[in-house]
Amino acid sequence: MAKTTDQKNSRHIPGYRDIKERLGDYCEVEKTLPEDEIITQASRCLTCGTPFCHGYACPLANIIPEINEYIAMRQWKEALKLLLSTHPFPEFTARICPALCEGSCVLGINEEAVTIRQVEKMIVEMGFEKGWIKPRPPYMRRSEKIAVIGSGPSGLAAAERLNRKGYQVTVFEKELNPGGLLTYGIPNFKLDKQVVMRRINLMKDEGVLFECGITAGSDISYNYLKRHFSVVLITGGTEQPRDLDIRGRELNGIHFALDLLKAQNKRLIGEPLAAENDITARDKKVVVIGGGDTGSDCIGTVLRQGAKDVCQIEIMPRPPETRGDDNPWPLWPRIDRISSSHQEGGTRRWCVDTKRFEGSPPQGGVKLLHCCDVEWSHKEGKLLPVRLDDTDFTIEADLVFLALGFLGPGPNPLADTIGLERDEKGGILVDKNHMTSVPGVFSAGDIARGQSLVVRAIADGAAAAEDVDLQINK
Repeated sequence: MAKTTDQKNSRHIPGYRDIKERLGDYCEVEKTLPEDEIITQASRCLTCGTPFCHGYACPLANIIPEINEYIAMRQWKEALKLLLSTHPFPEFTARICPALCEGSCVLGINEEAVTIRQVEKMIVEMGFEKGWIKPRPPYMRRSEKIAVIGSGPSGLAAAERLNRKGYQVTVFEKELNPGGLLTYGIPNFKLDKQVVMRRINLMKDEGVLFECGITAGSDISYNYLKRHFSVVLITGGTEQPRDLDIRGRELNGIHFALDLLKAQNKRLIGEPLAAENDITARDKKVVVIGGGDTGSDCIGTVLRQGAKDVCQIEIMPRPPETRGDDNPWPLWPRIDRISSSHQEGGTRRWCVDTKRFEGSPPQGGVKLLHCCDVEWSHKEGKLLPVRLDDTDFTIEADLVFLALGFLGPGPNPLADTIGLERDEKGGILVDKNHMTSVPGVFSAGDIARGQSLVVRAIADGAAAAEDVDLQINK
């Protein structure tokens, strides 16, 4: 094929819906570029001697230059086939992936990178719209049954790949609906739940069984799984959040970030909420501790709930606007990223340490955060925060959300029952073939690899499916 390129066009991104409009709903905030503009953007792709987007950056090894070439020539169906050859769920990553590929785009050395994520999004959505993506059950069914424990990104990817190979796959999910983090953790304004259910319904039509509201290891035993399935594949996330061990932590109104996000997603999909989990920020002053994506998701959520005031604080310094000398291409650019939620309101502060919480009787609800500024310095070979004298200040708060990342998977009834070996953070230990310490039991995703991105979880689930297949066919 002749390569079509046009380096004169600049990078265009679709932007977001009007702030006033989007704060009135939970619909996806990102707009979509017109088809002709996507073709123009795809045509910016260079004829790279070494396409770092494909071989270096993308965990799924998407064949990005060739996909862009098809789009530049308006061959959408061929581009879709190529995309789906490496990626089971492009509609998810096209919405929520930070686009590692774009960070390593060769064009990005001298210009702005190709809008790879936007191209991917139009390809997959056109595939659904035109009926190119439709149920394709395997031609032949094998006798082996496989249990996948957990229906998050890694579990879905493994189930999809194993089902295509003809195995009889049952996915067990402890929540009432499948999707894991995709359904319960990511806000609707970033990933509409209809997009998730569209894919899950497609998988059902292709023969995958979903059993929800079942916790493996308690509702069903390992002995049951061993009797009924040839292989058990445990997938899942890192569900034990990092806490803040300071005075006043026990006060009412201090929650983990995921508690807020999960509650709001349950409202939107119509799931019942226990009174103690029914968190809302209407008319309240909110502080989010933690400056990452989860903290940003909290900001967008509480603003839509009608929060009176929102402040996000982060102990780390503010990242630079452009790459530093210690962060050269093709490394992922460590720069300050203004999310759609940040654009919608609230304030942000960096290099802030929370010293204690203060509440008021008789309810015992949080009312104040006592904080101070910090600077970062090297001590004993480590970069550590040092509290600065005479910088104490307070922030009023009726609600506080801790978005401090995760320590590890936390308790897992099935893994605990079997006695699977764990690492120092509680992750399930696996060998190079995703096998755990118990023969016939595999594991994939964040529960085995540690906290990471959705795209990496999908890639690991797909890789685990290949290993399961190889094991069965030995």
